[in-house]
Amino acid sequence: MKTTNKHTSPFRRGAVAAAVIALAAVAGCESVNTTQGGAIGIDRSQRMSSLVSEAELDQQAVQLYQQTLSQARSKGELNTNAAQLTRVRTISQRLIGQVGVFRPDARNWKWEVNVIDSKEVNAWCMPGGKIAVYTGLINTVKPTDDELAAVLGHEIAHALREHARERASQQMATSMGLSVLAAITGSQASSDLGGALANVMFSLPNSRLHETEADRMGVELAARAGYDPRAAVTLWTKMGQTGGSAPPELLSTHPSAESRIADLRQASEKVLSLYQQAKR
Repeated sequence: MKTTNKHTSPFRRGAVAAAVIALAAVAGCESVNTTQGGAIGIDRSQRMSSLVSEAELDQQAVQLYQQTLSQARSKGELNTNAAQLTRVRTISQRLIGQVGVFRPDARNWKWEVNVIDSKEVNAWCMPGGKIAVYTGLINTVKPTDDELAAVLGHEIAHALREHARERASQQMATSMGLSVLAAITGSQASSDLGGALANVMFSLPNSRLHETEADRMGVELAARAGYDPRAAVTLWTKMGQTGGSAPPELLSTHPSAESRIADLRQASEKVLSLYQQAKR
């Protein structure tokens, strides 16, 4: 004979609570377009969580940036080469002068540009315009000014497009979804496995998309600033030669060198007239 439990078990109450939280997170997401399309035509709507505000993320970026600079300064690794610093800041300022094409409010960001001594081949731009270039990029790749503009334009585009906030929103939704699944099934799934699964299912396609958007916006910023957009092609050819073996595109968060170069070639030709106008 089957009996009915008239009381909700703690397990069920937990599952319902987790589901409510997850639904609230989804409901708190809104579709936005952080930038104007520009000549290159970036028009994808983005899903942003109200739990990850632009202001809060910018504040966190300021703190993290200052911590990074402080650590580099304490090790004697901050802005040690005056010529390199002047070069990077000069190129950055020309690019920053063009950000209004995609995002007028970014003209008023508190932009900062610094160079950190490190063998790492890297550069980045945090939310709100906090830029760092590592000497490993300059010394290993040996980019021309046009190629360095392609790197910096790419990183600035990530910040303009708020890709960091978009990823944070996606990760929050994914994390809550996995919590609901665990509550309903009563499982204690490995966080490593869950993270890897979520990464393959959700993060990789969007991350590759972010890279492509930043590539395309970056070449337009460079072209408008008077840097040859075709240098993005030679840059990534160099990067492919210095980067060693790369994983298959399907398992990488970045496009493969071949597909990236092909897309950059098309994008650079599309904005070439802007470069020619800027050089007159």
